[in-house]
Amino acid sequence: MVNVTIRGAGIFGLSVAWACARRGARVRVIETVAVGAGSSGGVVGALSPHVPEAWNVKKAFQLESLLMAGDWWAGVEAASRLPSGYGRVGRLQPLADARAVEAARRRGEEAETLWQGKAVWQVIPATGAAWEPQSPSGLLVEDTLSARILPRMALQALVAAVRASQGEVVLGEADEVGPVVHATGVEGLVALSASLGRPVGSGVKGQALSLRFDAGDAPQLFVDGLHIVPHADGTVAVGSTSETVWQSDGPDAAIEGLLQRAVAAVPVLAGAEVVARWAGVRPRAASRAPMLGDWPGRPGHYVANGGFKIGFGMAPKVAEVMADLVLDGRDTIPEAFRVEASL
Repeated sequence: MVNVTIRGAGIFGLSVAWACARRGARVRVIETVAVGAGSSGGVVGALSPHVPEAWNVKKAFQLESLLMAGDWWAGVEAASRLPSGYGRVGRLQPLADARAVEAARRRGEEAETLWQGKAVWQVIPATGAAWEPQSPSGLLVEDTLSARILPRMALQALVAAVRASQGEVVLGEADEVGPVVHATGVEGLVALSASLGRPVGSGVKGQALSLRFDAGDAPQLFVDGLHIVPHADGTVAVGSTSETVWQSDGPDAAIEGLLQRAVAAVPVLAGAEVVARWAGVRPRAASRAPMLGDWPGRPGHYVANGGFKIGFGMAPKVAEVMADLVLDGRDTIPEAFRVEASL
């Protein structure tokens, strides 16, 4: 007997499926294209916190998710017997000038309280090591909360964990049984907008590269809006762009500038072979926050969408609050995350 149906085998759909299966539900995931066919099939995998200042519900929710991620992904790996590529490796960011240094130090003081002593944000001197971003001030921000995950590994581990718990992951159409959670990315935003008679979000194209370069467990780097993430398979991900207008969903000329920017920031990457180019359209809710909870006007149907750029980092917490709602009727979703917040 199926207890709950999940539509969409991206990071939100599979994470909700795993959270439900782990609580004893019989889960059916329906994916009509392929696992990770949308934006979850990317290469970047940067799990990075928002800046510790101007605190709000979204930042607090993300903090909880990042702090629980280590144990959560370890549970997925134990059930699936597959690696997820998760690692809490931290992050380095360059500081351009004295003003940036002052702001970073203020944020470090805020982090002492906001991050509950479970991670630090601090200013440190650059050492000139090969795996460091070029910093005009000679100083860097180091945070110990940031982590990495390899998206394709993580999704396959989730699929195996769901199946190991007697759940189904169906490629193609299948019957919906029980409550239905719609985690269908940009397609889901279009369907939800049509259902509600007004736009609740849109797609934003992103492009990224994967380079053959083994940086081991070095920290991820964040330079001028660019994520440079060393992965457990001996690659480094570089990305991503954010494009609101595009001609094609696939990789195009805009992607080539990412490599130039990465080498300028971290010269040791010069000459690294490009082993993959990725492009996809990411779902961004009008509220810019994840969109979770009841589908208005459709009893028994729920939404888990809008994980724009932070889906993998938010996934553990999103999965648990959605399982609370769907299985137990316990609603702990922040008001800012509800579908109505995007109307």
